[in-house]
Amino acid sequence: MATASSAPMSREDRKVIFASSLGTVFEWYDFYLYGSLAAIIGKQFFTALNETSQFIFALLAFAAGFAVRPLGAIVFGRLGDMVGRKYTFLITILFMGLSTFVVGLLPNYDSIGIAAPIILIALRLLQGLALGGEYGGAATYVAEHAPQGKRGAYTSWIQTTATLGLFLSLLVILGTRTVLGDDFAKWGWRIPFLVSIVLLAISVWIRLSLAESPAFRKMKSEGKASKAPLTESFLKWPNLKLVILALLGLTAGEAVVWYSGQFYALFFLSATLKVDAVTANLLIAAALIIGTPFFVVFGMLSDRIGRKPILLAGFLLAAVTYIPIFQGITHYANPALEEAQRKSPVIVIADPENCHFQFEAFAKPGKPTYQNSCDLVTGLLAKASVSYTIQDAPAGTVASVKIGEKSIDSFEGGPLDVATFKTQFAALSKDVGAEIKAAGYPAKADETQMNKLMVGVLLTILVIYVTMVYGPIAAMLVEMFPTRIRYTSMSLPYHIGNGWLGGFLPTIAFSLVALKGDIYYGLWYPIIVAAISFVVCLFFIRETKDVDIFKD
Repeated sequence: MATASSAPMSREDRKVIFASSLGTVFEWYDFYLYGSLAAIIGKQFFTALNETSQFIFALLAFAAGFAVRPLGAIVFGRLGDMVGRKYTFLITILFMGLSTFVVGLLPNYDSIGIAAPIILIALRLLQGLALGGEYGGAATYVAEHAPQGKRGAYTSWIQTTATLGLFLSLLVILGTRTVLGDDFAKWGWRIPFLVSIVLLAISVWIRLSLAESPAFRKMKSEGKASKAPLTESFLKWPNLKLVILALLGLTAGEAVVWYSGQFYALFFLSATLKVDAVTANLLIAAALIIGTPFFVVFGMLSDRIGRKPILLAGFLLAAVTYIPIFQGITHYANPALEEAQRKSPVIVIADPENCHFQFEAFAKPGKPTYQNSCDLVTGLLAKASVSYTIQDAPAGTVASVKIGEKSIDSFEGGPLDVATFKTQFAALSKDVGAEIKAAGYPAKADETQMNKLMVGVLLTILVIYVTMVYGPIAAMLVEMFPTRIRYTSMSLPYHIGNGWLGGFLPTIAFSLVALKGDIYYGLWYPIIVAAISFVVCLFFIRETKDVDIFKD
């Protein structure tokens, strides 16, 4: 007679996994559309700002969705523990899908003025709230259907959904852009958002046919459901301690590895190494296709050897190898940039007190917020993906930049009127650009010099790291907490980790790069966080694979 762990997956099991996974694929598809189209959305909804600030505000609106995810985890986690898993994550997908569809219909700034960006941000907040409740519901629902000894394998299918959602969004964008050409930026960008209504209809139809999870039904029938899941989860130390450990030892490290291996890798290729956007997307898509099956591989493996060994290996590998892997991507994707950095180092000579972290949240039309001589020249260099070092100069010194043997003086823009500033800044930009080009710094990556095979191999390694830390984590989070407060307890640390520590990784990493003038310096953020999770997981979190989640 087959045991629970050896029996084949039933038709109902496959339906549960498919419905939960498919719905979550669609949710991540919706969510990532915005990130992929941030530059176009900035031009559509933030027209009143200059080009730089348009992109910044578009990214801020994208980040707003990440910021509210923990709130969504609290709201929908409480609902899921009190009312049920099925109905809660049915609500979340309705909110997510409808808000995404409306973005495709929303008039732009030129049509309705300031109302356009306000409505856009409100929709982003609604998407973030919904996603905050989606993952916990899907993971809990699948885990509570899985037989003992197969939770890692069953929930690992949920773990494929974020990557598949990203892949689907890239595929739809590439297809639409290819068909429409220049019209994509004018109006075609709306099509991927509008298509989501079809995906939403399919998801809702499937989820309506599902039954409530057996663990929740058992708990309700025994009268053990929590009347105050928030209080039990976060105001009672034994469970709060588990929440903190889950955040620091599991989801923080998982989040930075996930975003580094996919989103930051794409950003690094396209924005830093100046690889053509279509080529960069295709390379990432190829790595995702190859790497995605390993979510299930590592989920199944975690049922045999445990969750901890796989998670620890993923954290450690990321912390140790990220810098050499990204250096390798530079070597194979843009060797001319690597060679220029080696042969023609760039030095900014300036008063260090006048070199700032530049964030133009309140940029003036025609003139940047940061107008002193150091910020003007470092901004130009950062935009060109040129690494540089800052050499201290006496207080009050007007900054200059040394590129190879050539030195170029900057200027103080603060006292100048807009017209004079534009004239001098244009001249500075021309001089710096000419010397950068003369020193061998490429304006974009030369595809004839690119070793796409090796770039693909390195990107695939990054994706496999993602699968190591993400494949087993849903099962482990479910197993850490009791049924009566499981949805609430696991959702909050997951979404603080992924929504904040992971979601803001591209912004934080880019800020570190701009601050230090080193294109690899931003990697220290995921490296340090992954190292912290390795230590916390190793010493303070117990193995959970043999926990019986039906016994609370």
